[in-house]
Amino acid sequence: MRHFLILLFAIQLFAIDATLEVIKKVKYTPTVLLQDCSKDNSVSTPLIRKFNKILIGDLKVSGIFSPNDTYVVSNIGDKLDYKELKANKNDLVLRYSIKGNSNGLDVKFWLFDVASKKIVLKGNHSVPSSFRFPFLAHKIAIATSKYMGENSIAWMDKFIIFSKVVASGKNNIVLADYTLTYQEAIVRGGLNIFPKWANKKQNSFYYTSLSDPIPTLYKIDIYKGTKTKIISGSGMLVCSDVSSNGRKLLLTMAPDDQADIYLYDTQNRTTSKLTKFKGIDVGGKFIDNDRRIAFVSDRLGYPNIFAKTIGGSAIERLVYHGKNNNSCTTSGSYIAYVSRDKESEFARSFNIYLISTRSNYIRQLTSIGKNQFPNFSQNGETMMFIKKYKNQNAIGIIRINLNKTFLFPLNVGKIQSIDW
Repeated sequence: MRHFLILLFAIQLFAIDATLEVIKKVKYTPTVLLQDCSKDNSVSTPLIRKFNKILIGDLKVSGIFSPNDTYVVSNIGDKLDYKELKANKNDLVLRYSIKGNSNGLDVKFWLFDVASKKIVLKGNHSVPSSFRFPFLAHKIAIATSKYMGENSIAWMDKFIIFSKVVASGKNNIVLADYTLTYQEAIVRGGLNIFPKWANKKQNSFYYTSLSDPIPTLYKIDIYKGTKTKIISGSGMLVCSDVSSNGRKLLLTMAPDDQADIYLYDTQNRTTSKLTKFKGIDVGGKFIDNDRRIAFVSDRLGYPNIFAKTIGGSAIERLVYHGKNNNSCTTSGSYIAYVSRDKESEFARSFNIYLISTRSNYIRQLTSIGKNQFPNFSQNGETMMFIKKYKNQNAIGIIRINLNKTFLFPLNVGKIQSIDW
């Protein structure tokens, strides 16, 4: 427990081109009118209304559409009054119908183009449980975005995973969608922290258990329900990143009360030490096609972001801005880090900045409040983070290329760590 507290202190203390020059273009976003054609009594009205609200939110977050907030009920066979729709400045009509099945839910949808007066897209999707209904909305949003020829928003259909504090000394590992409407605890009992996806398929993940006699890293297969012990050791033990092929892990370990970054090969089950500084080195992340790592260190007397080549000895300072850069996340050669800023004479905020290992450009992504736990989507074009401002907490979604940020109120209690 002592080492866990040390690590938490260290994290709090430290706690597309990446220059991402935003070319601001005037771009028309078509207005979409949603129509609910669901007639199945097995699906509750509150669920359908929530689905409608989530789909509207997804279309807004896509940055491609301007959805009409009006809730409209219709029938699948009803003819559309294109003249009236055009007069009301609706460009598209999205009809959907949700039905229950033996296990979960099905949805069918039809996208009508008002100008051409025809169906331009249709499809159907299913989820294995009614609790996962938000993913039906996410799948429709992804399909309509793809039809428009825009960059993929497939990240909407991905799980996020986080450690949720449920009581003193007890954390559950929870699966959720990005809006946190769907949540499912998949590891319960004891102190379970720092979950990390094991691969891009999101069928398994690593986490640290502090309920064992010594910290232990486990791997859980979500669909098989299997639990495998990976490694254990005295001191802290955290998996901070996984290589793109899923074979190698970056671990923060402190077997001799010295926090360093280690490389673990999952096939050979071998561990090699990557940093040897007599201080705090934590939070290693793969960069530059997994050939190098970025990490947080206090080797300057305050936390900052550094990098080194795997197998090499030279250490490179990456960030020359701020004096409390307490965590980072990476996507290829792009790095986003958290830095403590001064809001006023009496208040400080934690903001997220974006840099590239190939450029000296720095871009600020957030402002005001405490913005923490940044995580890139798999394609690196979107970022999730936790925002704390005054007495409110929210999940933040940054559409980096679109230069837009969306906030979702956070009502899940305290999150210890999160991965996407």
